[in-house]
Amino acid sequence: MAGTTHTVTNQPPPLVGYDIYSTDRALTAAVERHLDPALLDEAHGDLTALGRASGSAQLQEWGTQANENPPRLRTHDRHGHRVDEVEFHPAWHRLLGKGVAAGLTAAWARPGGHVRRAAAFLVWTQVEAGNLCPLSMTHAAVPALRTDPALAAEWEPRLTSMVYDRGLRPARLKAGALFGMGMTEKQGGSDVRANTTSARPLAEEGTYQLTGHKWFCSAPMSDGFLVLAQAPGGLTCFLVPRVLEDGSRNVFLIQRLKDKLGNRSNASGEVEFDGTWARRVGEEGRGVRTIIDMVAATRLDCVLGSAGLMRQAVAQAVHHCTYREAFGARLVEQPLMRNVLADLALESEAATTLALRLAAACDVGGEQERALLRIAVPAAKYWVAKRCTPVTVEAAECLGGNGYVEESGLPRLVRESPLNSIWEGAGNVQALDVVRALQREPQALGAYLQEVGKARGADHRLDGAIKDLLTELADLDGIEGRARRLTERLALVLQGSLLVRFAPPEVADAFCASRLGGDGGAAFGTLPHTLDLASVVERARPRS
Repeated sequence: MAGTTHTVTNQPPPLVGYDIYSTDRALTAAVERHLDPALLDEAHGDLTALGRASGSAQLQEWGTQANENPPRLRTHDRHGHRVDEVEFHPAWHRLLGKGVAAGLTAAWARPGGHVRRAAAFLVWTQVEAGNLCPLSMTHAAVPALRTDPALAAEWEPRLTSMVYDRGLRPARLKAGALFGMGMTEKQGGSDVRANTTSARPLAEEGTYQLTGHKWFCSAPMSDGFLVLAQAPGGLTCFLVPRVLEDGSRNVFLIQRLKDKLGNRSNASGEVEFDGTWARRVGEEGRGVRTIIDMVAATRLDCVLGSAGLMRQAVAQAVHHCTYREAFGARLVEQPLMRNVLADLALESEAATTLALRLAAACDVGGEQERALLRIAVPAAKYWVAKRCTPVTVEAAECLGGNGYVEESGLPRLVRESPLNSIWEGAGNVQALDVVRALQREPQALGAYLQEVGKARGADHRLDGAIKDLLTELADLDGIEGRARRLTERLALVLQGSLLVRFAPPEVADAFCASRLGGDGGAAFGTLPHTLDLASVVERARPRS
């Protein structure tokens, strides 16, 4: 008798058992657009397999377990010896192993690697975002190491391996290795030139002894780290191995792990160097120049990660509203809710389309594409990462009270959403980086204008936005104070140009009207009602 009062009705089925990759039309279209046709069959096969696994109940549960059981720091063993190890829940290792096997550190080792990895990164974010930190750092370390051919020859095969070999051992004995990064110090933050960690040269050429601290060390359980320290010749980049060649532990004192808002499964630590052995990467005094390509790669991952979080939030919201009924109709059919969902879907598709275009530029290479990346990466990182939080919060609201409950998964997305805007240089750092590129590298602006110019004449609102942008760029007086405004416009115009060229007409029309034409409000759900919003929402719907 008691059971009759608990009949469950009007609740959507769980969004599991579906292919996260193949049901994302914006993502699959971008892969087909940017990848060599000869690689498509293999890439689609790999990404579909990853998409199905990512959408499975098993992997989604592993993501939940990894977040509910954060890593723990063990500084000493039972005999009192210093060990400085980070212990993780088994689900973390399972996820990290699958991420490595999916090629998330192997972009540099195969044709079309950056587009394929970008798509996989975006899919994998929707399982569990925390394990992407070591995957991102490992991937991004490769261009920095390539400044030293001997180091690259030694380490690159380990970093691009598709084998996850856990445990602290000499790297030469491992089938694969992971890297972390340590740049930030207490007194400097983003101003890495204020770093005080010192590097004293040793007798062996290229080796040093480090003394100092890092306020944020990403992925402190890794096999090696790229860090910045003050050598006699100035700020320099160093490789710090976790375990030395003789099998002994390097001096790498993890003082504590950060208690973070989100990203709970991943370890971020404070570390001390006290006579720590290190090997120089690049020239003395050229530390920022050496590590800058690593920073650019991790910034692109911030764009991809934010795009992945937004896509999962939108998928959850559309899925819920497809099944949930209120006031005599499904929520997705209610004009106001449809407006909200369409607005969220536009933000998600614009982020995905831009992120994959940047990944394709990494594959193509060449002076023109590198110049485009110089402006487009910090602009995209600034804007896409900032849009992530309002998207996830609005998506949670689409579920009503259900979206405020942990079991829905939306609170985890909300907590994760600010991270990519803060990591790898917060908003002001990105905006000022764009300004520096405009002032010092005219070829970067030329590449940007050539890219957006490919869509000129296709939409009058885009044409107007390009004209207004050119007017603003013509006056660089006081540019620092309006750097955020300018960076936002650069990102929006680039997104609009890509959508006009490649997205369905209803998507491009709605984006240009609301983001470039001024026909939209400050909150989501304020699109012009005359647009084809039903088609925009249907395009974003995941099919389980």
